[in-house]
Amino acid sequence: MRKRHLPLLVLAALMVTGLAHAQPPAGIARPGNEASIPLLSLGAQLFAGNCASCHGSDGRGISARDPQRGAGDIEGIGPSLRGVGARAADFYLRTGRMPLTRADEEPNRELVQFDGRELHALVAYVASLAPGPPIPTPQPQIGSVPEGLELFTTHCAGCHQVVAEGGIITGARVPPLDKSTPTEIAEAVRIGPYLMPAFSTKTISDSDLNSIIAYVQSAKHPDDRGGWGIGHIGPVPEGLVTWLIAAVAVVAACLVIGKRLGS
Repeated sequence: MRKRHLPLLVLAALMVTGLAHAQPPAGIARPGNEASIPLLSLGAQLFAGNCASCHGSDGRGISARDPQRGAGDIEGIGPSLRGVGARAADFYLRTGRMPLTRADEEPNRELVQFDGRELHALVAYVASLAPGPPIPTPQPQIGSVPEGLELFTTHCAGCHQVVAEGGIITGARVPPLDKSTPTEIAEAVRIGPYLMPAFSTKTISDSDLNSIIAYVQSAKHPDDRGGWGIGHIGPVPEGLVTWLIAAVAVVAACLVIGKRLGS
């Protein structure tokens, strides 16, 4: 009898696990009965519970270490969010870069901490603090991939590499762009997250930005006409593999020659 019930118990456990993973991760302060709360009020409550420790209760930022720890026992210090608009809020929240566990850590792409309605509510609330730029709507389909390659090489490849695979620079890890959506790329170019510089429309026009995004999208699935891409991180790994193969070939040749001379 127990053996009969075992598959059912396993299936039930898997279903419970699946439901648990379908929910937003723990550690986020949420009000009860979210569905009945108006969007802007929900955003204000989520902000108070998860963002105010670093950015201040009114979004004006905290310029010095606050001895009073806030939500999640975080002793934070963060910039003002007034005037950043929906653009910056959407980028940092939708990529899981916020909220941080420590104010001094590098914001990297992580698992998103909020569900769709919560994201919408938080972005709307931050945008309501003061007038600011909206979420961009890039059009990479009208951009030029060759022009995008040239622009990306000029402005971005120094850190992200020409194939947008990311890397390491002084004081930061540069993320790869393989998971970035066109909207996220457009947001990042304009706001300059972490150590990345912000590019105005005078430096990179909206038309140029469309071409850059078109190139980045194409770089996610490159045509390796030269052979094996080996991670698409440039000529170094290809060179190392070539030298390794050459070394093995030379050793094999020496063994053959030595054997023949010895006989």
